[in-house]
Amino acid sequence: MIFITGPMFSGKRGVARQLLRCSDAELAERCAFEVQSLAADCEDPEALADELSRFEAVTASEVGGGVVPLDPNEREARERAGRLACLLAERADTVVRVFCGIPRVIKGEIK
Repeated sequence: MIFITGPMFSGKRGVARQLLRCSDAELAERCAFEVQSLAADCEDPEALADELSRFEAVTASEVGGGVVPLDPNEREARERAGRLACLLAERADTVVRVFCGIPRVIKGEIK
């Protein structure tokens, strides 16, 4: 599995399509997008990470680099998203961070 992370609207979907060498239609079946939102209500992050790692590629936006929210629920959701990202990176063969449309491999290698 390839885990692709980076800021919102940084080009993660395009990088996924390029790495998997597929069309948009094929990409929708082979990739899970913006999975950080799934973490907020998840009671078992390990099981969620296992389920998501069955996809060929998984994308998640980085959500912890800004101002810390005052709302405790929003803080919890960010923490859960970060923990899910760690679990996915652990399971991934390759981890790519995308910034300004530029992919940078931070684990493994692009084949």
